[in-house]
Amino acid sequence: MQAFIDFLNGIIWSPALIFLCLGAGLFYSILTRFAQVRHFKEMFSLLFNPNESDKGISSFQALAVSLSGRVGTGNIAGVAAAIGFGGPGAIFWMWVVAFLGASTAYAESTLGQIYKVSEDGQYRGGPAYYFERCLGWRWLGVLFALSSIIACGVFLPGIQANSVGNAVVQIFGEGIVVSSSFGDVGSTKLVALAVILVVLAFIIFGGIKRIANFTQIVVPFMALGYIVMALIVVFLNLDKVPGIFGLIFSDAFTAQAGFGAAIGWGVKRGVYSNEAGQGTGPHAAAAAEVQHPAQQGLVQAFSVYIDTLFICTATALMILITQQYNVQGTLADGQFIVQNVDPSTIIASPAFTQMALASVFGSTGPIFVGIALFFFAFTTILAYYYIAETNVAYLRRALNINVSLTFVKLLIMFMVAYGTVNTAGYIWNLGDVGVGLMAWLNIVGIITIFFMAKPTMKALRDYEQQKASGVTEYTFNPKALGIKGAEFWEKRYDKQQAEKADK
Repeated sequence: MQAFIDFLNGIIWSPALIFLCLGAGLFYSILTRFAQVRHFKEMFSLLFNPNESDKGISSFQALAVSLSGRVGTGNIAGVAAAIGFGGPGAIFWMWVVAFLGASTAYAESTLGQIYKVSEDGQYRGGPAYYFERCLGWRWLGVLFALSSIIACGVFLPGIQANSVGNAVVQIFGEGIVVSSSFGDVGSTKLVALAVILVVLAFIIFGGIKRIANFTQIVVPFMALGYIVMALIVVFLNLDKVPGIFGLIFSDAFTAQAGFGAAIGWGVKRGVYSNEAGQGTGPHAAAAAEVQHPAQQGLVQAFSVYIDTLFICTATALMILITQQYNVQGTLADGQFIVQNVDPSTIIASPAFTQMALASVFGSTGPIFVGIALFFFAFTTILAYYYIAETNVAYLRRALNINVSLTFVKLLIMFMVAYGTVNTAGYIWNLGDVGVGLMAWLNIVGIITIFFMAKPTMKALRDYEQQKASGVTEYTFNPKALGIKGAEFWEKRYDKQQAEKADK
């Protein structure tokens, strides 16, 4: 099974997908005239709009939900893997992906808002919805929905749970070893799993409102705490910082592990971490209550910066400054190009990050990483659940089938249990397959949408024109812009005009 997954992973994550991810980001950066730079101040100010409603969550809550998906083990274990297999230069390519990916995130999240629907007392949307409503390709919407259910409901939750289990064991020890059909499992890991499942069930059975209320508190707290720890490491080693940045930039083009390895691992982990182009962000973006679709698109673009430029960079600096890493050559020869720590250390794990903090904070360092991993991974599982639920809801309507959402909840919980007691390499490769499938479908789809209707650009220009005119309340009239299929916004605009006429 693992050989087959590795083979499939190699096909999906071919150079074609890597260049497509970078190309899509560059494509939308040019088209939007680098809106991710021009509207940086606007992105930040939009976070604090008090726009929550009975059906929709606020922009900040939507940001928190999407960040809970973006900020996960990829920020800790994934960055370590990028350095371990691609060298320090891989971090530069993660930055490139973040900068370009912010424009992709704007495009896909704006599409999520434009083509969202109101059903079951809440807003729903995402790639499946905009493929059907913009392109008229229900088959592509169904295909994406199925892929995302498999990825977010089956493959990806196990990665987060696996990293949590390994981190807990590294902090508290294995405990009493219990034999199972998955091999020997320590009691410590089983206790951690039990805690995760109980809390997870309580939250996901409360729907998007409960998920949003939880993440808007936990996500900012965990991100800020993690960045503060990284800043302490940086300030204690200020003299090393210029050299570290020099190493990152020089190795990006004269890579220790090979130029292709630096780009490949940097782009793969960048895409995996910030999720720009995967099609995951639009689900939370569509749930937000906003006056104009472009507003949430800009907010979601900002979330890419938070994920990669802040949190992933924090991990990279801690690992590189403390030199708690190895760089492996080709997987076939098993030799190390750089060896600073025990060669038996698992690269695709939080180990480098834990050792980096341990070298500065002693025994409390790994404990903090374990706590960060717990919250990073747990909130990511919540985001995966919501994505899977949304796509099941889409299939129920599109195919007229009756699938209970309780099934999705139980599936997520089962995969969390399965992922916790399995090995990291196998689980990470499963996750890569899921991410790759979603990325292929979504990026090809959003580029196709541009050539067919250009709705994201029309929305951005409309928003910029209203902003320049100094309006206090924004409106969005898709018919006037030549955007078809945006039934939610058509009805909202007609209602707004009727209310004005009555005054």
